[in-house]
Amino acid sequence: MRTLKFILQKEFKQIFRNKSMLPMIFIMPLVQLLVLVNAATFEIKNIDLVIVDKDLSSTSRELTSKFKGSPFFNVVKTTFSVQQAEEYLYKDKGDLVLVIPENFEKKLVREQNSEIQLLINAIDGVVAGLSSYYATSIIASLNKDVITRWFGVSEASSGIKQIKVEYSHWYNPELDYKTFMVPGILVLLITNIGLFLAGMNLVREKEIGTIEQINVTPIKKHQFIIGKLIPFWIISIFELALGLVIGKLVFDIPIIGSLWLIFGATALYMLVVLAIGLFISTITENQLQAMFFSFFFNLVFILMSGLFTAVESMPEWGQILNKINPIAYFIRVMRMVLLKGSGFTDILPEIASLSIFAILMFILAVWNYKKTS
Repeated sequence: MRTLKFILQKEFKQIFRNKSMLPMIFIMPLVQLLVLVNAATFEIKNIDLVIVDKDLSSTSRELTSKFKGSPFFNVVKTTFSVQQAEEYLYKDKGDLVLVIPENFEKKLVREQNSEIQLLINAIDGVVAGLSSYYATSIIASLNKDVITRWFGVSEASSGIKQIKVEYSHWYNPELDYKTFMVPGILVLLITNIGLFLAGMNLVREKEIGTIEQINVTPIKKHQFIIGKLIPFWIISIFELALGLVIGKLVFDIPIIGSLWLIFGATALYMLVVLAIGLFISTITENQLQAMFFSFFFNLVFILMSGLFTAVESMPEWGQILNKINPIAYFIRVMRMVLLKGSGFTDILPEIASLSIFAILMFILAVWNYKKTS
């Protein structure tokens, strides 16, 4: 323990003396948290809309006013030419074109049926899908108003009881996307610290040649490895605590579950991340190689973790492959505990999986370290 104490003192002094590492540990995560939570969102509130109104009737103007009054649409052009409106789609200046044909209101009165055309820029599938959904909801609202006003068909006048569906959204009643993203972004930040900095710090000893000097000292290899990894384990937990404080003060995220459970799961998860960083350091010769390997694993794990896209929407092979993704397990733990208030028994499968990952990765990393050092 005395030897380990001196190693830890040396590592902390080395970290705080390194002027390039301190911003990466304390400033970059905070900036990323504040920026990514606002930027990484699928909420769409400014859909560029082009309106082609060839009817100019009271009903078409009512429909137009509904689109202009919606917080989701931004009317960039009103024209009588469909070809001119399509140019906005071709030049990527518009996301959706609403075409109201001639005699729209007349057909609606005489035939009780009329058509409206929507032209959607579908380069971005997410924007196209949400644009179509928002637009059809507004058109359905107009349709309901027209039926009630013109034909007098309503629940009160017809005596027909209608089924009303009222939605109650659990765990995120306001459907605030920031509430959903903050726990995942926090996982991303502490993963970067454990994977990049810990792995690069270990391989730095190999790069500058001090690893040979350490190997001939009485310091045992397990003491050296523990002394190298514990500082980043402590810093990562501190970063999570700081991120939770900022998330609560700035984004007002709910913290329903136990903080002790969150930090306990974080301590276990960081063992997995540090073991992966240790393994990367054993298969690389310099910090540049370690950085590239860390970036590769980190990018694949994050994209398949469910942070930005739901795991359920992935193909079956992707969901099977995702079972060896530790980030996916910990993101579920963070969201379940923070937003749902889940207890230990609720996250027991994720905890068991992370424990297995930690044991296997440390065995592999230490075995490879002994073999190559």
